[in-house]
Amino acid sequence: MSSRANPKVAVLMGGPSAEREVSLASGRECVAALRDGGYEVVEVDAGPDLALRLAEIQPDVVFNALHGRWGEDGCVQGILEWMGLPYTHSGVLASALAMDKQRSKDVFRAAGLPVMESVIAPRDDVKARHVLNPPYVVKPNNEGSSVGVYLVNEAANSPPQLSDDMPDMVMVETYAPGRELTTTVMGDRALAVTDILTDGWYDYDAKYKMGGSRHVVPADIPAEIYQACLKFAVVAHNALGCRGVSRTDFRWDEARGLDGLVLLETNTQPGMTPTSLSPEQAQEIGMTFAEFCAWMVEDASCNR
Repeated sequence: MSSRANPKVAVLMGGPSAEREVSLASGRECVAALRDGGYEVVEVDAGPDLALRLAEIQPDVVFNALHGRWGEDGCVQGILEWMGLPYTHSGVLASALAMDKQRSKDVFRAAGLPVMESVIAPRDDVKARHVLNPPYVVKPNNEGSSVGVYLVNEAANSPPQLSDDMPDMVMVETYAPGRELTTTVMGDRALAVTDILTDGWYDYDAKYKMGGSRHVVPADIPAEIYQACLKFAVVAHNALGCRGVSRTDFRWDEARGLDGLVLLETNTQPGMTPTSLSPEQAQEIGMTFAEFCAWMVEDASCNR
């Protein structure tokens, strides 16, 4: 990053993925926080002309507030590496691995982390028969924010009728019962554990609509479970090769103690909206939202 008094930061937001609206909300919050922190900020609605736009802007650093495919799966990271621009969050390989839920599970298993059984299956097969014994969850293998998630209950007589918007190949995962917990890692430090309380499934609306869920941070759970979440999140972050900020999600079945804690996935670019979890955890350790964004900018790097 440049050493000049007011570094120029290009904040990437929007993009073409199913999570465009979430990304725009994240980006606007980050833009405001960074401007308050004294940075010169340029907003970039990322599209096919991204490389040209960045060449014109000539930023000192790129703040990647994109979510979903293209912006979070290694593609944009590759463009930024090619251009030699320092950028926030994880690099090409870690981003691609984390976005691919099945491959990231293979990495987690190799690192000794607890995960649920899952398979990748054709959408038409999943619509025709139960490819796993219910209860199970069906979701795209490479989307986030609970986009296109179907929960098949134990008593379901028929397989789910998936939308035609679902990809040709989908992930089918054994349902993990229990409480929804999450932990943010910043650099080499796990920040806190949040217990996410909802009236039902923690879906897209619960994540992003005001009042959709209630976050208890720090989570009121046994110390053994709390410490395990902190440890597992750091192990997952390092196993994938993440840098900067990541967030790892868990389910915990209280009746089974530590054996009931399973890792669901790691998000390399957590949401930065008013209802988002990672900014709340940063606040829990004494960082304002502006300080959290500034830390990410100062941590930005490029492997070139």
